[in-house]
Amino acid sequence: MPEREGGAGHRAAPVHTHPDDVALLTALSALADPVRLQLIRELAAQPDWTLSCSNFDVPVGRAAKSHHFTVLRGAGLVEQRDQGPKRLNRLRREEFDARFPGLLALTLRADDSD
Repeated sequence: MPEREGGAGHRAAPVHTHPDDVALLTALSALADPVRLQLIRELAAQPDWTLSCSNFDVPVGRAAKSHHFTVLRGAGLVEQRDQGPKRLNRLRREEFDARFPGLLALTLRADDSD
């Protein structure tokens, strides 16, 4: 059973996949969605653990946003931790870059192909 964190005990701690355990197709699929791309870019622009899930202004509802974060965790891109009622986020830049060198840099580069 997953360990509960954050002291509130109201939800299970998020399950994380290490980038070493992620297939290339899984990583590419996670990065191909425009909403997930926006989440990743916003995370990359902020220091680790400063953005909670509610800080992201994306054009989807709460349940869909939660699904997108689940996909990003499953692809080894995002780590989350609970702090009270908030779920804080961190882009796993170093770990993901070690597994897929250059892929995240290409993803974060703003260009006209979005």
